[in-house]
Amino acid sequence: MATVFIHATVTLDGYMADVGGGVDWMSDVPTVAEDEAVVTTVMDRIGAVVGGANKSQTIDDGEEPYGGTLGVPVYLMTRSENEPIVKNGTTYTFVVDDIALAVAAAKKAAGDKWVSLLGGSISRQCLRLGLVDEIHLHVVPLLLGDGIPLFAGLGQRVDLERVETSGFSGEAHLRYRVLR
Repeated sequence: MATVFIHATVTLDGYMADVGGGVDWMSDVPTVAEDEAVVTTVMDRIGAVVGGANKSQTIDDGEEPYGGTLGVPVYLMTRSENEPIVKNGTTYTFVVDDIALAVAAAKKAAGDKWVSLLGGSISRQCLRLGLVDEIHLHVVPLLLGDGIPLFAGLGQRVDLERVETSGFSGEAHLRYRVLR
């Protein structure tokens, strides 16, 4: 059965994007081969993705999860009906207002691989519903001071068990299991 996990790169002060939603700061963080190996290992295990979309045009505008490189089914939460979009071999399915349905479909598509949850709102909704198995964070040595936080507004306690940690010159990699 698929493992559902939150996957994010965050700053040390907990932001996943700057105030305007930009993530350009991620490209400024130096990494070493060991950092890349951790990220590659995680990405190789992903069998489906659940994320957010304001409208279907985000795919056409290049806002594809993981840059469209994974080639796995992507389920995007939206508020209005849209036909699926196929781009570069990846099918983007739009799910209206039912995150549990999106996660269930992604789990079925992923099989025994992992379902990656992207974005703060998606992550918090899934945590509240008890749909998250693990949290994987890549913490970069940067303080933005302000921005879009990953977990702010969760509104509940979530107990975690540390599964794995590693750190190299560019990032600290944290993996936690959600305790139920």
